[in-house]
Amino acid sequence: MSEHHKHRSDTKLKQANKPFKSKHQTSRSLRDKAKGKVERVSVKTQSTRGFSNRTDRRNTARLLQQKKREELFRKTKIFDGKNGTPKVVAVVPLCPDVSAEDAVANLFASVDQVPANKGAVLMTSDRFKQKLQFIPLQRNYIDIMDAAKVADFIIFVMSAVEEVDKFGLMVLSGIQSQGVPSVVPAVNNLEGIPLKKRSDIKKSLVSFTTHFFPDEDKVHALDNTTEGLNVLRMIANQLPKTVAWRDTHSYMLAETLDFESNPSDPSVGTLKVTGYGRGTHFQANRLIHLQNFGDFQLEKITSAPISHRAIHVVNNNSMDSEPTETVLDTPVLGEQDDLAAENEPDLLGNEQTWPTEEELMEAEERVRNMDPSERPEQSFNNAPTPKKNVRRVPKGTSNYQAAWIVDSDHESDEDDEESENEDDHMDDDDLPSARNDEDSGEEYEDLEEEEEDTSKAEEVYEDELEDAEEARQYAEYLAREKENREDMEFPDEVEAPMDVPASVRFARYRALESFRTSPWDPYENLPLDYGRIFQFENFRRTKHRVMNQAKEGGVMPGAHITLHIANVPRAVMDTYVQGRPFIVFGLLQYEHKMGVINFVVNRNSEYDGVIKAKDPLVLHCGFRRFVVHPIFSQNSRNGKGTNNVHKSERFLQQGRSTVVTVYAPIQFGNLPVVLTKDTEDVNSPILVATGTLMDADPRRIVAKRIILTGHPFKVHKRSATIRFMFFNPDDVWYYKSVELRTKLGRTGHIKESLGTHGYFKAQWDQQISMQDTIMMCLYKRVYPKWGTTLWVNPSAGAITTAAESMDMD
Repeated sequence: MSEHHKHRSDTKLKQANKPFKSKHQTSRSLRDKAKGKVERVSVKTQSTRGFSNRTDRRNTARLLQQKKREELFRKTKIFDGKNGTPKVVAVVPLCPDVSAEDAVANLFASVDQVPANKGAVLMTSDRFKQKLQFIPLQRNYIDIMDAAKVADFIIFVMSAVEEVDKFGLMVLSGIQSQGVPSVVPAVNNLEGIPLKKRSDIKKSLVSFTTHFFPDEDKVHALDNTTEGLNVLRMIANQLPKTVAWRDTHSYMLAETLDFESNPSDPSVGTLKVTGYGRGTHFQANRLIHLQNFGDFQLEKITSAPISHRAIHVVNNNSMDSEPTETVLDTPVLGEQDDLAAENEPDLLGNEQTWPTEEELMEAEERVRNMDPSERPEQSFNNAPTPKKNVRRVPKGTSNYQAAWIVDSDHESDEDDEESENEDDHMDDDDLPSARNDEDSGEEYEDLEEEEEDTSKAEEVYEDELEDAEEARQYAEYLAREKENREDMEFPDEVEAPMDVPASVRFARYRALESFRTSPWDPYENLPLDYGRIFQFENFRRTKHRVMNQAKEGGVMPGAHITLHIANVPRAVMDTYVQGRPFIVFGLLQYEHKMGVINFVVNRNSEYDGVIKAKDPLVLHCGFRRFVVHPIFSQNSRNGKGTNNVHKSERFLQQGRSTVVTVYAPIQFGNLPVVLTKDTEDVNSPILVATGTLMDADPRRIVAKRIILTGHPFKVHKRSATIRFMFFNPDDVWYYKSVELRTKLGRTGHIKESLGTHGYFKAQWDQQISMQDTIMMCLYKRVYPKWGTTLWVNPSAGAITTAAESMDMD
């Protein structure tokens, strides 16, 4: 009897399929990441080769859980306790008929309290065991943007009667572009609406709010005590939303300001700013930036006693406790950042050498042998002198009195005609010259006076003509519009001049065999402005080192401190207004130095004006604002080529991302960027583009391209005669090595010149069409315009609201 055969499964016989690998994340993995899911990394050792037991997996999960708890505790502990850091709540009115101060008063009334003062006010409640600092803002665009940069929560107050106006929409767009903290939509004046309409009004406001903030699906009525209490409870219990770019810098919302004049120079002194440190560590070795005034050094950082009575009090030295202050950090000699923002370019660092003694002797001998009238010193001595007029005036007349005497040459035509008619009826004896011929020498004398320059007066007069100025601006507008349309339809196409050789006109341009791979030295023929900037050998490595150093030493965030800022002008205190937020923020190392900064921006689709390269724009980058003259270049989707060459753009176009290059102070971190255009109204700037910081790389080559075009004259198989690209044979031989292309994709090269009018014969890879256009591409490196300055708020020192600006208009 045969034995029964039993098949046993073996792992070696099982089919092992190759695991699925994808370069892109799936939609499920993206949803898990958005929910905060953290993938557990298994403990792998060399002995196990990827296999771990249950104990290792449990230990790994425990470590991850502990790490998350520590991170959460670190974020929330600074707000806990009686002496914890208050949460900053900015109250922004979006409608003209609502008031931020009324909204704050309603919130205080919900907990049976009254605001201690107007402006920024502190709420301390035993119910929530936290402190809330409210900043009621007026309808001032700059103040709202500044408060949103330091706020933990923003309460957008809308009206139950009026809709959000143009100013409110502009505020929402600006806050979205610079980073949105935690948002609380609210409505005021709802109690005055009938009960039947309240539900519809709330639904309408929720629909409007979700358009800008999709996660916010509820609108709170602040004039209702119950809902106001819910708003306070939500703000107290909720962890503020992190804004990554501001957490990498130290910043402070000022509570008190004090100024001590310098005895030697009363115009400057030490500014003492007291408040809670936020973000990263405040360090005495780093610089401090004051908006509208620039960067300054720190003398020291001291502890400040906590006062719960008032916020924004100037020169108030009364504190609740701790009359003495403790020095927390002082600058280290040799490690403190200096205020030098630019390098001093070496003007003699080029290839030009100092002349030798023999060359100097030869030059002196050459000057001695020259004709005396042609010597260099004669050109200065023979400078044109103003012409002098000799006038016949009575004796004792001064130059001022003589200017009022009208000569016959300056009289009007009507007076001349009248005098001629009168002279016809006069006798010779009646003429003054005949009567007083003998006395004229005694009563009159000759007076010399300089001839007036009438050209300047005419220029001033022409500038004052409103019609001429309006016509000039209109012609300039039409020219810019036409240039923009031509750039969109025929980009970079130019015509070779007929009177100037193309080799002379386009001498600074070069041809590239490949735009992405042809070599181009980034240090070749640099302008003098590149001698003023600073460059990093490895920007990414320096950024990581600087940002890691900012987390070490100094003063921990959450501490109540006083910053002693040195050599601050007195104008800071003169322009300070208690009702406006005063923000101080610290710079990282090297952020005061000038460099070539690149940003990636997208143009605002709602603005249809023409933005040309090097037009003045206001750059909002992080906490700082500058007036810049940028240049634009393409943002390559596949990254830069091996030569790091990028094509420039003459205009900022719609529908595509663009790289903006400017001279500006160096920045670190993923900072938001906003480009605006100033108008006559400070509260109505034009939003041009938004984006983020790219890098600080002066080796990025921005190349301007021009395309010389020609047309086929005769075509025979793969050979063709081309005309209208050049107008003399020398240019044909000069550009013979440059590759030719057509708009239909054919490539070729120049074989020989024909005739004397710039015709040439070209050989192509395939036969071209008579309707095709021949193109030759040439490139030249372009640079941004030097002249970046700090943007100064014109309304500094006075609060200008949107309603006041409309009244002024």
